[in-house]
Amino acid sequence: MSNTVQRFLFDDLDIRGAVVRLDSVWKKLMTGRNYPAPVVELLGQLSATALLLADNLKQPGRLTIQLRGNGPVSLLVIDCNEQLNLRCMAHHAEQVAAAPAIDLLGHGQLLLSLDMPTMREPYQSVVPLDGKNIAEVFEHYLQQSEQLASHFHLAASPSGAAGLFLQKMPSTDERDPDGWARIEALAATVKNEELLGLSSESLLTRLFHEETVRVFDAQAVTNECPQDWDKVRNMLLALGREEVYASLKEHGAIVIHDELSNHEYRFTKSAIDELFSRTPETP
Repeated sequence: MSNTVQRFLFDDLDIRGAVVRLDSVWKKLMTGRNYPAPVVELLGQLSATALLLADNLKQPGRLTIQLRGNGPVSLLVIDCNEQLNLRCMAHHAEQVAAAPAIDLLGHGQLLLSLDMPTMREPYQSVVPLDGKNIAEVFEHYLQQSEQLASHFHLAASPSGAAGLFLQKMPSTDERDPDGWARIEALAATVKNEELLGLSSESLLTRLFHEETVRVFDAQAVTNECPQDWDKVRNMLLALGREEVYASLKEHGAIVIHDELSNHEYRFTKSAIDELFSRTPETP
């Protein structure tokens, strides 16, 4: 299956992992955005990472990841819920040349937020960007936050995004002192074209054919973000008649772009007149 996250476990070693593969969902996410190729690659790698983390949510919740920096790619945002419904966006300079991730992002921060109905307030973590690429940033983050060694292997292109995640559990060394090093070495042989082109089962067989791997059911990834006109209308009402009509006079129409969901909302003068006709004019 495509557009999935599939977890697996090395039973004999107590090492867990997951594979994420996106194709049609990724193409839909990128439709009409016209991001430069280096931005697409970074955003795809971050999307795969977010899905690998969100797949661990055991109850309704929303995971939001932001990478902010002073480089040509100043902002990457990924939003994902426990059902693996994915949204994303990026801000970048007009011209972005191919370069290592650390140079594209520059100095900045990783902001991770987890919001669940059972929480009194969202959990938030803000740490400096530490690593040469997306994989290293999150390996360092998990090492600091969970004290567990982890590895990400990530790949992305305009047609797809993929990732392989491995994590060492506390009892791994008791099971096999050489197990983690062996699995790391095998995973390090993976090529980007294999991540992007092979199914989860084929990839795991190709990398770990001499190991005992238990594979769990794949979880589907979606990008279901219906338009919400009422929310946008309420936002315009909150801005007020004077500000909205001033913008309308300047531009001829009100156009609002929801970058995260990749929707555009356009209001003509007649639509604005109708909207404010329902609201008494403030003296």
